[in-house]
Formats: sequence, structure tokens, C-alpha cells
Amino acid sequence: MTQSNSKQPISVGLASFGMSGLVFHAPLITSNPGFRLTSIVERSTEKSRARFPQATIVRSFEELLRDERLELLVVNTPNELHLDMARQALAAGKHVILEKPMTVTAAEAQTLIDLARSRNLVLSVFQNRRWDGDFQTLQQVMQSQLLGQVVEFEGHFDRFRNYIEADTWKEESGPGSGILYNLGSHMIDQVLALFGKPEAVTGELGTQRPGGKIDDYYHLTLHYPTLRAVLRSGYLVREAGPRYTVHGTQGSFDKHGLDPQEDALKAGQLPGSPNWGVETPDNWGLLNTDLQGLHFTGRLETLPGNYPFFYQNIYEAIREGKALAVKPEESLLGLRIIEAAIQSNQEKRTIPLA
Repeated sequence: MTQSNSKQPISVGLASFGMSGLVFHAPLITSNPGFRLTSIVERSTEKSRARFPQATIVRSFEELLRDERLELLVVNTPNELHLDMARQALAAGKHVILEKPMTVTAAEAQTLIDLARSRNLVLSVFQNRRWDGDFQTLQQVMQSQLLGQVVEFEGHFDRFRNYIEADTWKEESGPGSGILYNLGSHMIDQVLALFGKPEAVTGELGTQRPGGKIDDYYHLTLHYPTLRAVLRSGYLVREAGPRYTVHGTQGSFDKHGLDPQEDALKAGQLPGSPNWGVETPDNWGLLNTDLQGLHFTGRLETLPGNYPFFYQNIYEAIREGKALAVKPEESLLGLRIIEAAIQSNQEKRTIPLA
């Protein structure tokens, strides 16, 4: 990992200005004084100029590669392009952040990890939902042993979208498409952060919407020696159930609602705004457990979400040589689980992880 005594802002190039660029990357980058958003690729439009006039609009990714000012490139393009674009960026001596999923296959991810290591460059994946307030709270509940030994975990990431969205690669069949790569990448990453590598994976995938070209539903079971982690997601869930349900030998934790940071960013708010990442009490989780011999049941205040932590960690990794919060090897393991789930669905059996 590179180290530098320089405290100059890190100059960043953004590979596209779709939803992830507009809502997540550009606002988080520009709100951190350690970065300078220098260039944005827009092949035919100039939508970024209104909100991010400090950035130069360029027409191709190749212009980012040739720009010697740029230290860090954010590859937030369609999934099937991640391998080639990140490989070019690393070969050009740039640090790289990839949108999730890291690549389409685990083998592709390993290729990039090896290249980054050989060039002594930072490579990470934007797993921002590790810093959802509800997940941060859940981690704290488990680290504090408030549930005893966890025996069952169920997570949901559901939406209601009973139509096929027009003009988006995310609705087209192709490498890395479908809900498992899109939302499953987040959920699998969270389970790995909680429990580590599972022993085996059972997966069921399907297309529920009429006329759909992609998998828009999944039900995964990650098998561990003493617990089962169930992950579910679908596009036809109009009445949302719990986001997380966790049971242990001492108690249970049940959490509804979704972290407010994405909606805040969509509304044009920036980190540092009043009550950033703070969840309303009606969505606080319900904890039912024993505490030092006393039975407790009640609402547990959700910790504030903290998406800015991701980019602050990237700054510290590049400028100070600190460890990455999201290591690329973790995202590689997530891809192995996705591949195992697809194989499980095809072969109708549980797939052991070597």
C-alpha cells in the first residue's frame, strides 16, 4: 500500500455520472477536504456541471487514464466493465475504488488484487452499507453479547418495483446482471462482516415480474457451524417486513426500516448536515433479552449512519498507509458466495465452499 508524506488533497476521476456517481460518490468525495473531484466522464451530456462545477467533464475513460494529476479513479460503470477498466487504471498507476460488485467473477477479482499488490496500489470496493446505521447498531448488539450465542440471522433488502425500468443495463440479461449482484452484494458483505466465511451456500433465484429479463428474487442460506444466515430480496414486496431478525440464546433483535442516508443524498443533502444519518424513533429496533439477570424489552436507539467513513478510510490508506476498511479479498469472497448461490440454484443442491 502506498504511503505519502503529502497532505495535498487526492485528485479523483469519476468514470461515470449515473445514479451512483450523482447520489453517492460525487457528494461523498466533495464533502471530504482530503479529496478533489477533478474529472467526471460524461460521454454526451453535462449533467454534473450544475452540482459539481469544479470538475472537468471529459468524454472518455481514456482521458482519465492519461491525466497525470489523477491519483484515484472510481470505476462505477456497468458490472461487466469493471475488470477491464480497473485493470487499465491500475496499470496506469492509479489507485482504484470499484462499485459493488467488485467484478463479475471471483477469478476476475483475484486478477485485480494481484495487479494492485504488484503495483503497490490501493484497491477497494464501495461497500457503503457497512455504515448503515441499522447495521452498525446490529454489530454493536452482537459485539456486546446482548443476544448470547446467535443461532439464526435473517436479512431482507426488498423493494416494490412491479414494472421493468426502461433504458437501464440493470434490467438487461448479461454478465453480472440481476438482483443477486445488485443488492445481494451488500447483504453478503454484511453477513461476512458479522460471521466470516460460511461453510456452504444454498441459493434459490428467480424472475417474478412478468416480462423480466433478470433474476429479481433470491433466497440464500449461508451455513455456519452453529447458525444459519438467511438473505432474501425481491422486487415485489409492497409491505416490507423486518430488515433484520436475529435470535440468540439470550434474546432477539428485530429491526425495520432502511438507513436514511441514501434518501438524504438523493435530496441533495451532504454529510455534516444537521442530524446526518439519524433515524427516526419509529424505526428503532426492538431488543428482547436478559441483561445482568434482568429481563429487558424495548426500543434500541439506532446509531447514526456514517457513509463518509468509507472515503475517509480511503484517504488514510493512500496518504498514511493505514489498513483498508473494505479489503478487496472480502469482496472476492462475496463473489465466491454469489457463484456458489448460482450453482446451487442450477443444480438444486447445497454447495460447499472450499
